[in-house]
Amino acid sequence: MATKKKNSSKIFILDTNVLLHDHQCIYNFQENDVIIPIVVLEELDKFKKGSDQINFQAREFVRQLDQLAGELLFTEGVSLGAGKGRLFIATGKNFPQIMNDSFSEKTPDHRILAIALYVKDQFKDRTTVFISKDINLRMKAKSLGLTAEDYESDKVKNIEILHKGVETYENFSLEIIEKLYKTGSVPRAEFPMKEEDTLANKYFILKNQNQSVLAWFDPFSQTVRRVEKHAAFGIEPRNAEQTFSLNALLNPDIKLVSLTGKAGTGKTLLALAAALQQHKMYKQVLLARPIVPLSNRDLGFLPGDIKEKIGPYMLPLFDNLTVIKNRFAATSKEITQIEDMQKKEELIITPLAYIRGRSLSDVFFIVDEAQNLTPHEVKTIITRAGEGTKMIFTGDIHQIDSPYLDMQSNGLAYLTDKMRGQDLFAHINLVKGERSYLAELASNLL
Repeated sequence: MATKKKNSSKIFILDTNVLLHDHQCIYNFQENDVIIPIVVLEELDKFKKGSDQINFQAREFVRQLDQLAGELLFTEGVSLGAGKGRLFIATGKNFPQIMNDSFSEKTPDHRILAIALYVKDQFKDRTTVFISKDINLRMKAKSLGLTAEDYESDKVKNIEILHKGVETYENFSLEIIEKLYKTGSVPRAEFPMKEEDTLANKYFILKNQNQSVLAWFDPFSQTVRRVEKHAAFGIEPRNAEQTFSLNALLNPDIKLVSLTGKAGTGKTLLALAAALQQHKMYKQVLLARPIVPLSNRDLGFLPGDIKEKIGPYMLPLFDNLTVIKNRFAATSKEITQIEDMQKKEELIITPLAYIRGRSLSDVFFIVDEAQNLTPHEVKTIITRAGEGTKMIFTGDIHQIDSPYLDMQSNGLAYLTDKMRGQDLFAHINLVKGERSYLAELASNLL
């Protein structure tokens, strides 16, 4: 492998999980060179078949590589474009003594590290950086003297923004509070706050001694408006955050909503209730969630056919539907409506992977457990939204099941960070658990 870059540029060696996280990652390293170990291509081969997003990422990267392919990939490298570095494929290397002393097995991970050590030794005048989403593998790399980092191009820098979907102001203008109760709205120009405090669809709790009011900033009318408490399909909001959530979920002008919060705060239940309340406005209500097998075990180890295998993963969604059904008598029109919607496939609960390729026009689409999606997966879902579609992403960024995502790199956090302040977007972080006192106690203490 020959490189013709200045010594000031770096060499980045990518682990398999980085490519499976973002198939376009090779273009995110500026003017620096990028190396893909040959072992990584072997591992990608195992992921090419399947309907999950990880399989899509593998196929897309292989197609992308095919367009760049040529003999130069293994020698001089190929250019990644103007202002970018070059891409190389590095073939396998012998284990140096330091690796033989540390690792008894020549696993794919260890073979990747052997290549990284070889590159570092060959280009002593340049900084070699190993990039992996695997924390344990990064630790192994560092033990060998390698510089190892996480893939951070899509990480949220300020995670606190996820907790700022609602702002509380104490000792607020009593005159404004009274005006909001009297007229329902106050022009932005009369509202005593800085410009950055009134982002589009931001929610407020305004207090002055014993007086308080719930409000939100409407970007279309440029007014701060009072939020009234409304129920949706038998579900009553129990606190301010739930009231704000239903306001956003029932507002036809807000096309994209993210709801974060710990288990039991009502995220999915509120979204489903709002969908049923507005079912006549949409052709279909879709409720989906990504399947992340426990302990990284494939679905194949579960007994039964595909429906029986995915059944356990969909149970929480059916549980929310059952909570809503239990609000009504068995012979009520609401129960009949839900059953008719399911029979006509106007209400579908399904794994997220089964949605790929579908047209999403005039759909109320709820994506549950969105913290287990990558930023690219979230982007892929949203870019499928057609006319008349509303999308809701719910999840708890503190409960991530994917081994290669964290609080800053998951799709739900990324979505909330990038969309913040847009006219069509609203975010609410639900704090108080309403499932039960026991559930709230366990969530806080355990």
